[in-house]
Amino acid sequence: MTLVLAGALSVQFGSAVAALLFPRAGVAGVVTLRLSIAAVVLLAVCRPRLHGRTRGDWVLAGAFGVALAGMNTLFYQAIDRIPLGLAVTLEVLGPLVLSVATARRAASWAWAGLALAGVALLGRAGLGRLDAAGVAFALGAAAMWAAYIVLSARVGARFAKLDGLALAMTVAAVLTLPLGVTAPLLHPPVLALGGAVAVLSSLLPYTLELTALRRMPTTTFAVLMSLGPAIAALAGYLVLGQRLTLTDGLAVALVVAASAGAVHTPRAVRVSGCDPASPLVS
Repeated sequence: MTLVLAGALSVQFGSAVAALLFPRAGVAGVVTLRLSIAAVVLLAVCRPRLHGRTRGDWVLAGAFGVALAGMNTLFYQAIDRIPLGLAVTLEVLGPLVLSVATARRAASWAWAGLALAGVALLGRAGLGRLDAAGVAFALGAAAMWAAYIVLSARVGARFAKLDGLALAMTVAAVLTLPLGVTAPLLHPPVLALGGAVAVLSSLLPYTLELTALRRMPTTTFAVLMSLGPAIAALAGYLVLGQRLTLTDGLAVALVVAASAGAVHTPRAVRVSGCDPASPLVS
């Protein structure tokens, strides 16, 4: 449990640090730094086999890379415009919808209704007071997160160890490079903070969560990871000074409860060992 919570804290505080870096390097620059550094480290550590891969292997790794690039880019665009806690609350709807769809049980719809109540509460409080583009980016990130989970399962089944992830991360880095290369990425302070973001948001949580998954059921793991919006709200407050209203806090709590309940509901069809809990998310 400690490892999972440490990983979740690392991811969300890494996102808060990334937001601090936006004024210096821009959103695209931060995305490029995070993905490029993570790709270099994964390639060096994993040394994935390149020869003997089928066309299907490369297509799958490429699709996974597109999902990674899209998820990170859209999420960072969102937190540049709306509070971190609310962005993660909207983003987690992607995995939640996927959990409900794959569970195929009546109880799952109750959890979906609870999440909808949370989003409706945000709307009543005034989603209009939030940047419309930020909300749209967060919802786009939610869709990409769901795609990430599905593709992660397929890549995990097709590639040995972390080879598929290393190749996909490389694809993601290459895709985002044209957008971020114009930013002052090589300035020492920017590079240092970019490295911190890569470690906090990708490398450290992945290691912690991979270790945790070997010691606990995936359902328990996913329930703990459902605390993401609450942890993000805490990180946004402590690092960025973002305060949520009482109504916002209640909406976040409803979505957290819905996510935890949905992943705890037995599934008729299991998606993968990475339930709405992915180490490289956000």
